[in-house]
Amino acid sequence: MIKGLGTALITPFDANGNVDYKALVRVLDTQLTGFVDYLVVLGTTGEAATMTEAEKREVRTFIRDYVKGRLPLVLGVGGNNTAAVCETLRTIDLTGFEAILSVCPYYNKPNQEGLYQHFCAVAKASPVPVILYNVPGRTGVNLLPETVMRIWETHPDKIAGIKEASGNLEQIKKLIALAQDKLLVISGDDGIAVDVMAAGGAGLISVASNAYPEDFWHIVHDQDAALQARYAETVRLLFAEGNPVGIKAVLANKGLISNNLRLPLVPASPELQQQLA
Repeated sequence: MIKGLGTALITPFDANGNVDYKALVRVLDTQLTGFVDYLVVLGTTGEAATMTEAEKREVRTFIRDYVKGRLPLVLGVGGNNTAAVCETLRTIDLTGFEAILSVCPYYNKPNQEGLYQHFCAVAKASPVPVILYNVPGRTGVNLLPETVMRIWETHPDKIAGIKEASGNLEQIKKLIALAQDKLLVISGDDGIAVDVMAAGGAGLISVASNAYPEDFWHIVHDQDAALQARYAETVRLLFAEGNPVGIKAVLANKGLISNNLRLPLVPASPELQQQLA
């Protein structure tokens, strides 16, 4: 149920910094039109790192109740304190969520053995399947293909797949070859989704599909390299000043949200906003 196009959902905020639920409904409605296969809630794009536990609970409950099973849901649950992540997984209400997306521990910079042990602990604690999330540009560590397979071999009943956002196609191809359909290898980069799928990947978890769900559905399901190429400059601009800075500027241009982020993120510069417009 987590193949195809998944949207890494943004969280809209109002001018006072509170979650803007009216705007969230507008964003959700654009995702419930048949061009998105599942939603990823409270990940990096959702600015979960700057939300309180109470806010995260309210947002995930609101989204689950609004979507009402019309799309599968994946919940971001990760961190760099293994014990705290596992305690969250033992106590959180995951009703209505198919899986969790759990990022590599950041800042601590564990070695491969530390990553292995961290994700084994997460797998043991999670009541639902786990999608690993490798994004070295944010975490400072790279989860290698051999370590991914070692984690899966220890917990084949819990490790459903990996969102691979290393940007290293050779590494991703090696992982796909090792996985041999044992687990899903999902592109975490909008710009290389077709390349990953051509190598045997299972789709894309997309930032851009917050604004362009129909086109990115075709990029994924039709493996439309020409359409992907047309979006190359747009994707570059979306990430030019960090994520979700770019995508929030686009959604604000579309009138779906107010262009508000939480510090330390700030709205796109006037120059970037003009380019995106």
